[in-house]
Amino acid sequence: MATELSSGAISSILEAVPGIATVLRSPIADAIVNLSRAAAGIIPFDTKDAHEMLRYAVRRGLIRSDEGDRVAAAIETAAKLQKSAARAAARVASATVKKASPRKKAAAKATRKRTPAKTKTKTKKK
Repeated sequence: MATELSSGAISSILEAVPGIATVLRSPIADAIVNLSRAAAGIIPFDTKDAHEMLRYAVRRGLIRSDEGDRVAAAIETAAKLQKSAARAAARVASATVKKASPRKKAAAKATRKRTPAKTKTKTKKK
């Protein structure tokens, strides 16, 4: 026999058992929350959340499948471009740091000057 729970009972269960709310929450709710946080700059953008939203919109008939595919492809392309731009910026930053440290070059020159040159010793023949 199934019993129906009131909304107050459900709320008290959700409060009593930590973590159960995240297990019971739908993937679309997670995607909405994550995309909202990403838009605010709190967390990084994750393409999985955008794809979940697109699948939801297609399932509900809010957009057509071909439009969902086009938007998904545009999202993937933009994400790849952002990643490559971030990697390029990191390479430029590390190259700038290497160029900006003349102490290392000076220390290397000083070390070379301090080491004595090897001299050949002549042996006498008898």
